[in-house]
Amino acid sequence: MLKFDKETTDLLEIAYKGGDASRRRRMAYDALHLSAGDVVVDIGCGNGLLTEEVARAVGTTGLVVGVDPSEDMRAPAAARCAAFPTVRIMDGLADALPMEDGCADKAVALQVLEYLRDIPAAMHEASRVLRPGGRFVAVDTGCNTLDWFSEDGDRMRRIQAAWDHHYTEARVAALWPCLAREAGFTAIDVAPFTFCDVTLRPDGIAFMLMHLMSRYASENGHVSAAEAQAWFDEQVALAQQGRFFFSLTYYRMSAIKR
Repeated sequence: MLKFDKETTDLLEIAYKGGDASRRRRMAYDALHLSAGDVVVDIGCGNGLLTEEVARAVGTTGLVVGVDPSEDMRAPAAARCAAFPTVRIMDGLADALPMEDGCADKAVALQVLEYLRDIPAAMHEASRVLRPGGRFVAVDTGCNTLDWFSEDGDRMRRIQAAWDHHYTEARVAALWPCLAREAGFTAIDVAPFTFCDVTLRPDGIAFMLMHLMSRYASENGHVSAAEAQAWFDEQVALAQQGRFFFSLTYYRMSAIKR
């Protein structure tokens, strides 16, 4: 699993403000159908960008609880949301939320479920804290949909195989309908959205993944540091030559508690 230490957090702080990550966040935001006064739990809130956006939407009569197990993530989230007295940033896990039964109107988990060892437990926990009729929204990566051009196909496969170790479950969207029903949800929906780039932008998902994947692959011994750097450099060169191609699909999932 990717370790969200300070160095990783600092990288994500920049990348998550980019256009691609903002679009990904917006997909979750729009599906929540927020109203003034809503009580919302942001499961795995990370650095608090979505938490802050939700806080604006629910207003002074609402409440947003951001939950994350990483102190390196909670610190920037708390700082970002300090101007909102209706935000609480709390230590906690997706399968052990620090909230009472039936206290929330909405729950959201943005790129969280794919990292969990026990997704069913997290689904039941989201159901527990939601009121009847409450909405649960999740966005996760279609981990098997990555299509990334490289002239060195074998090296590309090694980098991708290394990255496959950083998540726990590649099939979140496929499992969602069954898991949601078992956790007491109805009105179950899954919708894909894709990022497809032929240019390499500093604020893009592809550029962020180049940093994360090369670092993860080398630091965890899947490839040498030299090989990871060579893959990174090749992608930069391909972009400069007008030959860059990257495509990755995410899934927005939603359901309503019965």
